Amino acid sequence: MPSKIARRVSTFSTTIFAEMSRLAIEHQAINLGQGFPDFDGPNPVKEAAMAAIRAGDNQYAVGIGQPALRRAIAAHSQRFYGQTFDPDTEITVTSGATEALFAATMGLVNPGDEVIFFEPFYDSYVPNVIMAGGVPRFVPLRPPDWSFDPAELTTAFNERTQLIVINTPHNPTGKVYTEAELKLIADECQKWGVTALTDEVYEHIVFEGARHVRLAQLPGMAERTLTSAATAKPSASPAGSWAGRWARPT
Repeated sequence: MPSKIARRVSTFSTTIFAEMSRLAIEHQAINLGQGFPDFDGPNPVKEAAMAAIRAGDNQYAVGIGQPALRRAIAAHSQRFYGQTFDPDTEITVTSGATEALFAATMGLVNPGDEVIFFEPFYDSYVPNVIMAGGVPRFVPLRPPDWSFDPAELTTAFNERTQLIVINTPHNPTGKVYTEAELKLIADECQKWGVTALTDEVYEHIVFEGARHVRLAQLPGMAERTLTSAATAKPSASPAGSWAGRWARPT
């Protein structure tokens, strides 16, 4: 290991997932820290992958993702949410949603910018902001229903706020943000000119009685929301994807 490392990463520790996996092995426990499935992927998916390899269409992928995959992601957004995206200009594919979240943060946050998180949160969020030189601000989610105080949310926004990160359905609580809660967030984003980064990798894991709504579906939010979602079979590390519609700077 190098004797000196960059100050921006000097406070980072081992990811909680590595620690939980180590403890599970040590104590022969069931590992609930990470999504390790005990089943294989569907045969049609495996057959399609093998057919693609046999077809020989295996050159370097386009930097923003293979066109067919981007078209499929656009079709998914239209099918489930009624959202229309241009797969050539509004969708990017990454190697996992964690990479998408990191790249988005690095592309949106300048040193000194503030970024709002709901706490608790997935452990890569804050290191992403620190790497970008940003300043984390926290709004707690409180049991038993993991709701947040609207006044605390309002207080977190100010003229230095650049970004807010929303994870719904939520890791680790399982909370699904209601449309009313998302509207409160949308109102503050529009009031302060803040961009929203949503982590929606669990969008299709919703139990009866709850309904997943994308923040980008709310009025005025399509142009200021970057949606990150997983697009692969449950038994594999998911490919991440961005979907966003942005006003180009003049």
